[in-house]
Amino acid sequence: IIPSRMAASRLKGKPLLEIKKIPIICHVLNRAHETGIEAIVATEDKEILNTVEKNGGKAILTGKHSTGTDRVFEAYKKLEKLNIDYIINLQGDEPMIDPVEIVNLNKLMINNKSDMGTLAAEIKGDEVLTNANIVKVITEKKLENNNFVKALNFLRKGLKKENSNIYHHIGIYCYKVSVLEKFINLDQTKNEIKNRLEQLRALDNNIKINVALAESSP
Repeated sequence: IIPSRMAASRLKGKPLLEIKKIPIICHVLNRAHETGIEAIVATEDKEILNTVEKNGGKAILTGKHSTGTDRVFEAYKKLEKLNIDYIINLQGDEPMIDPVEIVNLNKLMINNKSDMGTLAAEIKGDEVLTNANIVKVITEKKLENNNFVKALNFLRKGLKKENSNIYHHIGIYCYKVSVLEKFINLDQTKNEIKNRLEQLRALDNNIKINVALAESSP
């Protein structure tokens, strides 16, 4: 499920901006389709819904939400799908994400019976550490191919090269359905609001997030 809305804080109308004459949200949906996993856009905006449908995709209209995760859960409930164990939340502004990475995250979640998982990549330049628009994750151990390591924290700034096991966080999550339902019923935490990172709500409530290594950050 791909949450998307027009009222982006930094770039208004971002989902419908075009790359090679295709709206960003449709690029993201195309990447999702390449995984072979059923994909749908969840949005509060009819412009996005109409654009997705016009381009051959599926979309569902939701109410207004303060977070993408709440939007994903409403869409899931409206779909009335039975026997769903895991839901992937793919951010609507990741048009260059590699479908292979999505499939790998899905497999790791199932094989490890994990509650919640995400992706991260090696940091290539020091400027990433100080760029508050790029989210970083600190993991318990070094990320390697096919390991699935516990996340200790997510930050936007205040990091130095000396910090160990820091990675560039990629905007995708996979949840057990039961964990997603628990998550959206928790109150937003001070930590989450201060840092504008909803994944901190999970860590603040002892929901474990596992992190897999992606080959590169899109």
